[in-house]
Amino acid sequence: MHVPYLDSLLKRVHISGTNVLIIMSVFVGLTTALGAIGFVKLIRTFNDLFFGLTDQILTETIGERGFKFWLPAIPMLGGLLVGPIVFKYASEAKGHGVPEVMNAVARLGGIIRPRVAAAKTVASAICIGSGGSAGREGPIVQIGSAIGSTIGQMFRMSGERVKILVGCGAAAGISSVFNAPIAGVIFSLEIILGDFAIKTFSPVILSSVVASVVTRSVMGNHPAFAVPSYSLVSAWEIPLYITMGAVLGGYGVFFTKTLDAFEEFFEKLKMSPMFKPALGGLLLGIIALFYPQVLADGYETIKLTIYGNMGVEILLLLIFMKLVATSLTLGSGNSGGIFAPSLFMGAVAGGSFGFLMNYLFPDVTATPGAYALVGMAGMVAATTHAPITALLIIFEMTSDYRIILPLMVTVVFSALVAGRLFKHSIYTAKLAKRGIEIKGGKDMNVLKSHQVREIMDSDFETIDASTPLAQIFRTIEHSSESYFIVNDKQGHFKGVISFQDIRSVLSQHSLDYLVIAQDLVKEDTEVLNFDDDLEKAYKFFGIKDLSLIPVVNMPDRKRVIGVVRRDELIDYYNKRLIDTLRRV
Repeated sequence: MHVPYLDSLLKRVHISGTNVLIIMSVFVGLTTALGAIGFVKLIRTFNDLFFGLTDQILTETIGERGFKFWLPAIPMLGGLLVGPIVFKYASEAKGHGVPEVMNAVARLGGIIRPRVAAAKTVASAICIGSGGSAGREGPIVQIGSAIGSTIGQMFRMSGERVKILVGCGAAAGISSVFNAPIAGVIFSLEIILGDFAIKTFSPVILSSVVASVVTRSVMGNHPAFAVPSYSLVSAWEIPLYITMGAVLGGYGVFFTKTLDAFEEFFEKLKMSPMFKPALGGLLLGIIALFYPQVLADGYETIKLTIYGNMGVEILLLLIFMKLVATSLTLGSGNSGGIFAPSLFMGAVAGGSFGFLMNYLFPDVTATPGAYALVGMAGMVAATTHAPITALLIIFEMTSDYRIILPLMVTVVFSALVAGRLFKHSIYTAKLAKRGIEIKGGKDMNVLKSHQVREIMDSDFETIDASTPLAQIFRTIEHSSESYFIVNDKQGHFKGVISFQDIRSVLSQHSLDYLVIAQDLVKEDTEVLNFDDDLEKAYKFFGIKDLSLIPVVNMPDRKRVIGVVRRDELIDYYNKRLIDTLRRV
């Protein structure tokens, strides 16, 4: 999509590309906020239609007791309406949506079809409004991302800038729906973009702030959950919260694998794909006959759990009932997010753990509600592998700092255990099944399938280890390179010198002939072999923030036979990615 007059307008007013990106990020934030407001209202409308109006009609027709047995038909009807939307109009709207956004950023240059925003809005509103066990976060992330991508395509922005606008939309969506602008920013950078550079950080922040301001002015400025005054009762509670974090890490992996198993089951089921969401809705409705708490996002149950108003028996049952309900909803092809179900499961699991700890150690533990609150963050960290996002979103959703220490230790150990048990998050597991392994906004499988020898440059500049500082200055001054390989008289590799390494001695002219290259060299520089895969090179560039890595000979690794440059690696990745996508 391209609007020609926009280009000519920008040229006439002489707006730089950076300023255009900033302006567009504000516009993305504003548009996403309006979309989020409409999305929330649409959910309420469908909820009133499916439950309010249906309840009234059926109660008048067959009586109040008879209505209960019609309950499974409501989410089934929702599934019947969702099926054609996700399987005929926009398949990307199926499931929780975030993996599709991650795939668009990593492999498609941020390109998302504009119709995805409309399809996801309607399909998710129907699903959640009819009682589907799903949340708003996945849909609004995909809606906001589609808006950002569409705006970037309209202005014919580069792939990198389109991806940033996609991140702006994701941040604005979280900020709007959860009234959590900081968590929205971190979610976007940590999960969607995998990039914390200042060029990315600034537009994403602006978009999140604008979205928060707009939604607060329309929907009010209040936390999602008003919580009691909880705090750390005793230092002896820290080991208990660590233990709970480890338990939630295992529970989060169990949820991830269960959802994956249900998705696989419904994919193999021999029936029309359009009717699978209805079957999932019917089975969900049968569970809801006995445990109505599993319907929709379950926020009311979460609030009761946080206040300690739920019995331990029902909490233990809901741990598994909500997991099955969510897996049925999303696994069958309905549309919604996994964030709210994760909060629900974390609350009931944390509340159950709190009951046990309070029974065993009544003098040194808080009430079960405190553990329920912390459990919400632990479960989110376990499923998303994003502890910072989990910590901040619970903090912002509750506006309560007093229980921050338990939150911190729980999310860390939850994410660590989950990562040890299963390397994929609930977002990346779905992509991994399709042969896509995303890290830091890149498809690692593309890098794994190519070797260093394919991009190694044998033309590089060297400096002798005995070269004095004055001569090093002259070499750098007349060179276009910023990194130099340092060898000894025998041509053996000693390390690397960069302009950054000699900045501290630039003004000390007395050292011009006292300091030599050997004194300045980085001896712990990472090196590559020519048969290493490009994923290893990419990791080195990220960990050490390098722009050049030496490639050494085998087997003695004493001589440099070439170099790999960061820019060339990224260019090569983009070209190979295009080749991969053409073959799909």
